[in-house]
Amino acid sequence: MHAPASPGWLLVAVCAATGAYCLLRMRSGVEEQRRAAGGEALMGFGMAAMAVPAGVFTPPAWAWPAYAAVFAAAGLRALWAARRDAHHLHHLVGTAAMVYMAVVMASSPGSHHHEHGGSGLPLVTGALLLYFTGYVLLSGVRLVPAGAASAAGGAPGWGDRPELARACRLSMGIGMVAMLLAM
Repeated sequence: MHAPASPGWLLVAVCAATGAYCLLRMRSGVEEQRRAAGGEALMGFGMAAMAVPAGVFTPPAWAWPAYAAVFAAAGLRALWAARRDAHHLHHLVGTAAMVYMAVVMASSPGSHHHEHGGSGLPLVTGALLLYFTGYVLLSGVRLVPAGAASAAGGAPGWGDRPELARACRLSMGIGMVAMLLAM
């Protein structure tokens, strides 16, 4: 997005690492883990690409509509998957947020900072910030007991560690809040 260089690179690193771990989770023996991990990997890598500081790389004009199209397709997949599992509703909100940010970036021609017309925080950005802040807080609370519970069990594979999957979701939620604040 349009964050300063150092925090921007940190956001790129966290999102890319999260995407990479989600790719590892796609090797899980549990089918639902594999399905969720694919969408989360796309989200992690997409967020990393969008977070590259504008001073280092300014995407071509066609990139933002391409981001919007990719995440709109991912949103349709999440909507279809939500019939089976309510967790995919969160994926739907995440993909909608990515489409929204891509559209906003596409509509800010030539500038590195999107102006909101002096009207303060736009309603959609505020609603997304509220949702993802709540998601981050709830995910953080859910993460604490997961670590204690998994320590008592056996040693699951990298793709089957629920506390790591929750930590990835938490880091992507934090990244989404940072990206929305940087708009």
